[in-house]
Amino acid sequence: MRKISQDERNIGGRPAVATVGFFDGVHLGHQHLVAQLVAMARSADMESMVVTFDNHPRQVLDPTFVPRMLTAYEEKIVRLAKTGVDSCAILHFTPETSILSACDFMQQVLRDRLNVRKLLIGYDNRFGHGRTEGFDDYVRYGEKIGIEVVKSTELTVDGSKVSSSAIRQLLSDGDIEHATRLLGHSYTMIGHVVEGHQQGRRLGFPTANIALDDPVKLIPAPGVYAVKARVEGSMEMKRAVMNIGSRPTFGGDTLSLEVHVINYEGDLYGKSMLVSLAHRLRGERRFESTGQLVAQMREDVRVVQHIFEEESENE
Repeated sequence: MRKISQDERNIGGRPAVATVGFFDGVHLGHQHLVAQLVAMARSADMESMVVTFDNHPRQVLDPTFVPRMLTAYEEKIVRLAKTGVDSCAILHFTPETSILSACDFMQQVLRDRLNVRKLLIGYDNRFGHGRTEGFDDYVRYGEKIGIEVVKSTELTVDGSKVSSSAIRQLLSDGDIEHATRLLGHSYTMIGHVVEGHQQGRRLGFPTANIALDDPVKLIPAPGVYAVKARVEGSMEMKRAVMNIGSRPTFGGDTLSLEVHVINYEGDLYGKSMLVSLAHRLRGERRFESTGQLVAQMREDVRVVQHIFEEESENE
């Protein structure tokens, strides 16, 4: 996939079939849209192009808004590249961008700068100042400036529309399995291992305390999760148990992400770790004694091993 930066132009190359969106999560709905885009471009002998942003438009319009992102910027670009699209035009949303009408955006950015000649609109997508215009308006503007506008077909999974907001809610509820089905891939978090409270090590279950690289990455509901973890310097995804919570047994009051990589030996401090969530085992709870906690941790490890053994057998 070719990346077209904010300052580049796409004039002189093949005309493009494009779609515009933020694409947070690059979920099944997005993948369905891009698949239509790629097929349409090939049949028309044009370039397939995704137009997206490297910052959240709402943050520009409302500086107090703090997004809860499904994908960090680099992760989003990597996942878009896997869709098979020819190019990705990456715009930076600015106050000047926000006041462009839909017609001006189509003419000045899509046609004049990116050489777009056909525009595929997502079933619920709106753009332009105020986002007040709809598909019929885009068709009318396109006829005037020379862009054919086409509406995409809709995708439903489990009887409901696939959306980034629905996936955020599922993750916030701890429904990892349903969120994974809508994403079409596992939900991942990336961070670095920082010094923690050492309680896990003293109990015989050393944990890596993770500080997320992206401060606005969505953190799922508190609880204990079956995950796979990849440590910097290795491509192996190792079985692990992750706790998201405030360590209530020890009187904690701040949220932490702690990962116990099963049978891992070595120093993890300072290393990058990718965590891929598979299942939520249980909610967070306070134990009356460290003995009860240790017994539960042993059971959590046993359950995680069993889950992944079963998945390996079914592959």
